[in-house]
Amino acid sequence: MHPLYEWYSDVLMSQLGTIGFNGFAETYDGFEAYIEENQLNENELKKTLTGKPEGVKVGCSKELIKDRNWNEEWELNYFKPLVISGECLIRAPFHKDYPECRYEIIIEPNMAFGTGNHETTSMMLEAIIKENMTGKNVLDMGCGTGILGILASMKGAAKITAIDIDEWPVKGTAENARLNKVYNLEVQQGDASLLGEGSYDIILANIHKNVLLNDIPVYVKCLNQNGKLFMSGIYVEDLSELTTRALNFGLKLLEYQEKNKWVMAAFQS
Repeated sequence: MHPLYEWYSDVLMSQLGTIGFNGFAETYDGFEAYIEENQLNENELKKTLTGKPEGVKVGCSKELIKDRNWNEEWELNYFKPLVISGECLIRAPFHKDYPECRYEIIIEPNMAFGTGNHETTSMMLEAIIKENMTGKNVLDMGCGTGILGILASMKGAAKITAIDIDEWPVKGTAENARLNKVYNLEVQQGDASLLGEGSYDIILANIHKNVLLNDIPVYVKCLNQNGKLFMSGIYVEDLSELTTRALNFGLKLLEYQEKNKWVMAAFQS
């Protein structure tokens, strides 16, 4: 799937969440969204689907399905316990059979992005596992479920600021932080304009290319000396453009990782 469509899928899921949709599952060419029949507002749905970026085509169909045990449905078909780098377990509250790991993160599967299954999220989690987070001030931009900030906290970060542009991920991050007994994570709704005079030792930004390119100057401004910026959400062919932009603002490339044509890149101030 083209990265633009990956990005817009995340945005569209978030928008659908505000009009009552409460379950999502990624498919090969898009995603399935679920809502109770009596909650569906056809006019609101039509309005949401028409507010799309130029060049993006959206099609949909609907099907009435019988009620079922949705926790069991998620467990069997969509969200299975996941282990990252042999150290971090990601599971839902309803999972009963899972391995023990050094870190265990519980995520409510009410949104399809941010469960660790996507390559961009898994690479960011792997980077956090390798990184020394002890006592660090961390920023999680485009926090989604809050999974990156939660792991940073578990690894000893002093404070995490999590920011997302949409209300639904903000609420989800707050709930997931509570589930994982993470109390040093503050979540805010907005974009990079919220950063102001803040300063961070580590910035985690798993967003799409255009936002990353636009926000790099803001990240650099609030990144402490020798601080690190981890970015993902781009394809391999976008790495050169992202790196050039980062170098132009005084960052140096430390490393990058590829997974199924997606890239995670780490920079240092």
